[in-house]
Amino acid sequence: MASPIGGTGGAGASASPLGRVGPGRAGAGGRAGGKGNGRRQPSLAQLRAFAAVAEHLHFRDAAAAIGMSQPALSGAVSALEEILGVTLLERTTRKVLLSPAGERLAVRTKAVLSEVGALMEEAEAVRAPFTGALRLGVIPTVAPYLLPTVLRLVHDRYPDLDLQVHEEQTASLLEGLTVGRLDLLLLAVPLGMPGVTELPLFDEDFVLVTPLDHWLGGREGIPREALRELRLLLLDEGHCLRDQALDICREAGRADAPVTTTAAGLSTLVQLVAGGLGVTLLPRTAVKVETTRSNQLLTGYFADPAPTRRIALAMRAGAARGPEYQELAEALREALRPLPVRVLGPEA
Repeated sequence: MASPIGGTGGAGASASPLGRVGPGRAGAGGRAGGKGNGRRQPSLAQLRAFAAVAEHLHFRDAAAAIGMSQPALSGAVSALEEILGVTLLERTTRKVLLSPAGERLAVRTKAVLSEVGALMEEAEAVRAPFTGALRLGVIPTVAPYLLPTVLRLVHDRYPDLDLQVHEEQTASLLEGLTVGRLDLLLLAVPLGMPGVTELPLFDEDFVLVTPLDHWLGGREGIPREALRELRLLLLDEGHCLRDQALDICREAGRADAPVTTTAAGLSTLVQLVAGGLGVTLLPRTAVKVETTRSNQLLTGYFADPAPTRRIALAMRAGAARGPEYQELAEALREALRPLPVRVLGPEA
């Protein structure tokens, strides 16, 4: 069953990849789970604590990220330092820094935790398909328009799947996928990222949204070259839709940066258009939701071939649950057919 959205849409928004430490696990002074060559070995709880501090460089934020009390977190890191025989952190009254040894071992710690996560993921996939947690990352310019279809599909076809949704910008989603914080992404492609497999879903056109009195409002067959002279409103830095819009402008022969006003989300952007500040580009899936909120807007359509974007699922290459994700992609393609998109085959 689906759970509430767990991420945020702002730049840099990122949930911790480190999981939670339950009350029954080894904490600050607990002896590690095993021995090798007569030496104590660190526990996963200690490694998670150190990784959290290395990520946040702040004990309170690190403790909150993994659900551990601050004293327990500090004790776990101290215990890890004792086991490893090195100083991992440089502590002052004002800040926390990684020592040279801490910088080196933080990378290895992150890799160990990632492998443990992969082990748990593979074991879960072996037990039964479409059960357990699935952490889905979605970009903000897709989430409001496709999630109703995704959630309905999961509810009806995969009732035992615990879908957890995180709305973040592309860079944060890719980071989450590579470190194991997220399992699957729904976003615009191509990504061109090694180690990530794309499962294409559909292509959709962009349309031009204008104020009522604009000379292109409501027209069809608009040439792309018209974008050369328009006052185009765009999303803030970090949104892939902003980059796509700028690419479209460059393809139309506009070499300058046409940015005068920006917004954090498409809803604000459309309201700026309604207020007469300029025009903007919207993907077709967003038009119904965003333009019905105002009677001061018109939608124009480009001549063929219209500017487009491609939406896909993305997973780690070789993911243990890869066959499940491919099946989910195929089910999504069918569920998305009623939308104003061109559904793609798996080999697109």
